[in-house]
Amino acid sequence: MTAPSITLTRLDVQRLERLIDSLDDTLPGVIALQTELDRADTLVGHDEVPADVVTMNSRVHCREEISGKDYHLTLVYPKEANADEGKISILAPVGSALLGMKVGQHIDWPAPGGKTLKLTLLEVESQPANGGAFPE
Repeated sequence: MTAPSITLTRLDVQRLERLIDSLDDTLPGVIALQTELDRADTLVGHDEVPADVVTMNSRVHCREEISGKDYHLTLVYPKEANADEGKISILAPVGSALLGMKVGQHIDWPAPGGKTLKLTLLEVESQPANGGAFPE
């Protein structure tokens, strides 16, 4: 399956590149994140990002297609990650995969035990990229 096209904010890219520079670049999460940053097809200002695109600190609603299970996740920097609160690190496989996605797109999420889950992004519940308010 081809990865969906993604849109990133310049501010997120700058901050994430600084994060990558501060980490050991042989870590799997770092490599996956750099791959995602490199394949972004659109870069926008944080005040121009569409409301249906996942940015850092966005809260999203997605569904695992096979089980029908819903997930409410917040995409955060590693130090803020807390699985019990649904705060997923950008360095986790699902975290880097969600970054830049639009509502309606699908991703394959590597799960424990070698399984792959298929997630569909249903909604960006909140997106703080520009204060959460978007003009119509």
